Amino acid sequence: MMDPGLLVLQDMEKERETLQVWKQRVGQELDSVIAFWMEHSHDQEHGGFFTCLGRDGQVYDHLKYVWLQGRQVWMYCRLYRTFERFRRVELLDAAKAGGEFLLSYARVAPPGKKCAFVLTQDGRPVKVQRTIFSECFYTMAMNELWKVTGEMHYQREAVEMMDQIIHWVREDPAGLGRPQLSGTLATEPMAVPMMLLNLVEQLGEEDEEMTDKYAELGDWCAHRILQHVQRDGQVVLENVSEDGKELPGCLGRHQNPGHTLEAGWFLLQYALRKGDPKLQRHIIDKFLLLPFHSGWDPEHGGLFYFQDADDLCPTQLEWNMKLWWPHTEAMIAFLMGYRDSGDPALLNLFYQVAEYTFHQMSLRGCSSEERNLACYLARCHKKCTGTKPLPKDYTWTDPGLRPHR
Repeated sequence: MMDPGLLVLQDMEKERETLQVWKQRVGQELDSVIAFWMEHSHDQEHGGFFTCLGRDGQVYDHLKYVWLQGRQVWMYCRLYRTFERFRRVELLDAAKAGGEFLLSYARVAPPGKKCAFVLTQDGRPVKVQRTIFSECFYTMAMNELWKVTGEMHYQREAVEMMDQIIHWVREDPAGLGRPQLSGTLATEPMAVPMMLLNLVEQLGEEDEEMTDKYAELGDWCAHRILQHVQRDGQVVLENVSEDGKELPGCLGRHQNPGHTLEAGWFLLQYALRKGDPKLQRHIIDKFLLLPFHSGWDPEHGGLFYFQDADDLCPTQLEWNMKLWWPHTEAMIAFLMGYRDSGDPALLNLFYQVAEYTFHQMSLRGCSSEERNLACYLARCHKKCTGTKPLPKDYTWTDPGLRPHR
């Protein structure tokens, strides 16, 4: 009989080899995606980035979405700061050009802080949303630019915008322009504390002053997100009342599996920083495993976009589509859960989602230059678009991920 200790070592070596294969596979995809966006998305005339690109790189709409501008600046800076192979001057120059475009044009009426949702190619506002999300991605971009360049005006912008967002969320939302109508339910979407918790992590990373400044906010955000676990822990709802109760109707029953998984890895970062293993286990159970098992299509595979907690038909017509971003969120979440807990079941779920995503969302039949991931699939896996998504996040290509002993 083989020594049990030897069996463990063999399993660990097999696990290490499998992880290395996935690291290489994801790394190759990341290189391909960044090369595509660097070649096709930069507006050399006005600055900023085009984000409506076909798989051949053709720009099919010149409008610029502020949250995508911020995300691309953040992504370029984070890659430049984190990976040696991306420490290239052209990547940093593009990030700085995107940051300057945001500084010049994102805010609708400076010195006011409200940002546009959409801009023309040359920076004129087209549309404003009555939410905080353009401002959140503006903050992320400015903070990451500061971390890369050391130029303090970027950090001042980040902190001033962060404090304005907090004021809108916790004190007075009037500046968002949202009318307070008598029939509107007082609702808290999970997206708001989620995004704020992400900003707390972003600004506090390796910055003791910012960590201390926003520590109470991080606790508040985590508490508010955890209130979305309802019905004695059996569901996570996208919207709850301001005092953490289930709301009536379709709004109250609404579920978004990908969003819950994304909240899960934000919360895992929070639990790790707090050193709270009990909270970590609760997050894995309720924000990773629960939405995955309820949201995974048992017939065709993949995560549904939306669900109804009572299995009624969701009001969103695209509810049963398979989008690329919930699957990347799931891959990030399961790798982080495995990293923090060592539970091999989470690693197996990563493999399940990764195999599905790379198999079903790959645009097979394309030339090697055109091969990329589809953004949207119908439930039966017919490709609905051929656009090439910007990478959702760098975390799931973390070179430091190693098998647990």
